[in-house]
Amino acid sequence: MDLTGKRIIQLVHHEFEDLELWYPVMRLREAGATVHLVGEGAEVEYKGKHGVAAVSTHGYDGIDPSAYNGLLIPGGWAPDKIRRFSSVLAMAQHFHQEAKTIGHICHAGWVLASAGVLSGVTTTSTPGIKDDLINAGAEWVDESAKADGHVISAQRPPDLPNYLPLLLAHLAE
Repeated sequence: MDLTGKRIIQLVHHEFEDLELWYPVMRLREAGATVHLVGEGAEVEYKGKHGVAAVSTHGYDGIDPSAYNGLLIPGGWAPDKIRRFSSVLAMAQHFHQEAKTIGHICHAGWVLASAGVLSGVTTTSTPGIKDDLINAGAEWVDESAKADGHVISAQRPPDLPNYLPLLLAHLAE
């Protein structure tokens, strides 16, 4: 699958789930996409839950979401921090309004719930935030990975092999 010319935002903050950030980044880059790690600030080193580092290339406030084709949100504890930034919530709203690819896994649904973009969306997540997503208007399903239009979701790191083909296929459209 050739994703040359596609530009992707991968959000990052401390305590991200290492595999949920790096596995998609590597797969997308292998397919030819440009992936920018976007954190609270540019050139900030963030540590994953298991100690793997990620250095942001851009800051939340310095990114133009209209120049990108996809938004990815990792799980771990990072989503609870990421959703506190109004610029991130506006970014998620932009991607949703434009029906651009949004990928989220595990606890990442918290960001979309805070952005108010889950109403009527069928999605999955770690069961631990099931009630949060339902209360945000989502229809939650107990599935490994789920695509509902432009919103692609998965439950946990073992579900990455089911999640990535859905994500890559939507980006290729």
